[in-house]
Amino acid sequence: MNLDVTDLQISIDEQEAWRRVMNVTIPASIVQAEEQRAARQLASRARLKGFRKGRVPTKVIENRFGGALRQEALDKLIGSAYKEALAAQELRPISEGELEDIHYKPEEDLTFAIAFDVEPVVELERLSGFVVERPAVDITAEQVDEVLGRIQEQNGVWQPLEEGKPVEKDLVSVTITRLNDEGEPADDAREYDIVMGSGDAIPDIEASILTLETGETNDFDIAFPDDFPDESRRGDSERVRITLTSRRQMDVPTLDDDLAKQVGDFETLDELTAKVREDMEKEAEQQADAAARSRLLDLIVDANPFDVPASMVRRYSDGIMRDISQIPEERLSEFREQIRPEAERAVKRILLIEQIAQTQSLTASDDDIDDRVEEIAEANNTDAAKVYAELQKAGRIESLERELTEKAVFDFLFEQSEITEAPST
Repeated sequence: MNLDVTDLQISIDEQEAWRRVMNVTIPASIVQAEEQRAARQLASRARLKGFRKGRVPTKVIENRFGGALRQEALDKLIGSAYKEALAAQELRPISEGELEDIHYKPEEDLTFAIAFDVEPVVELERLSGFVVERPAVDITAEQVDEVLGRIQEQNGVWQPLEEGKPVEKDLVSVTITRLNDEGEPADDAREYDIVMGSGDAIPDIEASILTLETGETNDFDIAFPDDFPDESRRGDSERVRITLTSRRQMDVPTLDDDLAKQVGDFETLDELTAKVREDMEKEAEQQADAAARSRLLDLIVDANPFDVPASMVRRYSDGIMRDISQIPEERLSEFREQIRPEAERAVKRILLIEQIAQTQSLTASDDDIDDRVEEIAEANNTDAAKVYAELQKAGRIESLERELTEKAVFDFLFEQSEITEAPST
């Protein structure tokens, strides 16, 4: 239906955090006309005993279906009036309208209120003059050796051991059976593979396994730690029967030129070591840049305070919690409140970057995206058109645009402030 907005009385209450409440009054004459229209429409298709189809008097329809007709008319009027009022006030909600109040009596005006959030206006008063210390990038020989040690383990082979008790880093296979108060099995035995010392099992289970020889079975009292994932089991204890069915130990290859050739396009161990260090330094540089960006953005957020709509914070919070359908309703509001400060600050960061990109004309262009696609294609020795098609199919063009826009924004911000290097440790 079409409403003439000039027939409506509209007022807007501006509340905190970009919340708006729209109050609308629809004259009684318009409400009555819509009720009559709905009655005529129903009469044209209604089948009632004693009347031919389409020949039911409107008065009969009103008497029989008055309540339903009125509700249908009100629903249509409210929806249409809300749409027309938004257009007249040039408002673009970023959240669903919430009907807060509605008053109507026959032959009286219809009044209602709808609450919604609007896009916040971010005023940029200060973007320069900050001092940020970028973390030092120090890759030690010990850190490189640690990565090389992991490469050894990844290329190792598990060798079975017939005798002896397990030690740290052994891979053991065990069966564990819960026991009742009489010491009899309370359920079926379950099989587990556990790397000792890796945190695969709770401490009491690992400590019990360390006492067993291969093939040996024993009963143990175990307690669930205070940080056990299932909160209901924390502090509980139970008796279990554990059988150590097998034990294996990692046979790691020698760290030499042969291993380097095995794991990649390297001729010597020195080449592999140099590549490991290069990759670690590159990652550390990226982390240091990210830390500097994060600190600078926090300073800019603090220097340009503004409120963010609750609906945006909630959407971000739900994104962090991902599948909120798996969270019990009674815990949902608690979780939202716990992460609200983090979510609110994250939304502020997003809005600030968008506003800076807009005001400084830093939004990535199609040419910028094409150039980046060319770089990706060249690095992977493939065709740019193929790369673009794959990105488009995966829905990643938009994220690539955001990535390029953010880089341009931070390049701009870094030029406006002083970025110092932290001393090496």
